Amino acid sequence: MGKLYERLDDRLRDFIANQPMFFVATAPLSGGHVNVSPKGYSDTFAVLDDHTVGYLELYGSGAETVAHLRENGRITIMFCSFGRSPKILRLYGTGRAIRPDSGEWEGVARHFGVRHVGVRSIIVVHIHRIADSCGYSVPYMGFAGERPMLDDQHGRRSADQWPERVARNAASIDGLPALEPDHPAPLSQGPAPLSQGPAPLSQGPAPRSPGPTPLFQAPVSDAPKPAPGGPGAAISDQPDPGP
Repeated sequence: MGKLYERLDDRLRDFIANQPMFFVATAPLSGGHVNVSPKGYSDTFAVLDDHTVGYLELYGSGAETVAHLRENGRITIMFCSFGRSPKILRLYGTGRAIRPDSGEWEGVARHFGVRHVGVRSIIVVHIHRIADSCGYSVPYMGFAGERPMLDDQHGRRSADQWPERVARNAASIDGLPALEPDHPAPLSQGPAPLSQGPAPLSQGPAPRSPGPTPLFQAPVSDAPKPAPGGPGAAISDQPDPGP
């Protein structure tokens, strides 16, 4: 039987930390397409306090989540166990995207890993409902490892290729505004190195990356405009496999 929780207590935090992936659902305020995106990489999600969570949002072929949050802020995050003990946990809340050039960035970014080249924004969600359910029909599945393809693809992009990606993420598939024209584009740093992930929740946030190398480049005023027909055919916030 499902249960409601007043806050993200230690037991729920442990459950979240032990899941290798999570799902994000958003939708336009009226009509349009509902979007559900799977998210991986263990160092991209963090519990910020008892009622606030955040995750690193990486570049992909679409920007549905950012567009929906700009319009209405509604978001649900779901974790589910594929192991011996079944459980589904849903976090209902109001979210917003923090840009890399925001004054908030450094304070929030320290909660996440530093290996990812293609960071687009940080999604912060203020939770107003925490609920679990049985998960009795969710199959058993083993975790074979994290898929490096997205980080590898981002690492192969040159600095002059990123502004075009920003332009492609300017609108959702329903035409809602997503990234702004002056959104900072990442700097290409080569393939991302392997990471040990962030520090455990009980030991505080992971340290920030040393060194003066900037992660983002200044906006390019003459960046290419989105191609006719929208920012791309894929609905997912993750890119299609390939170079």
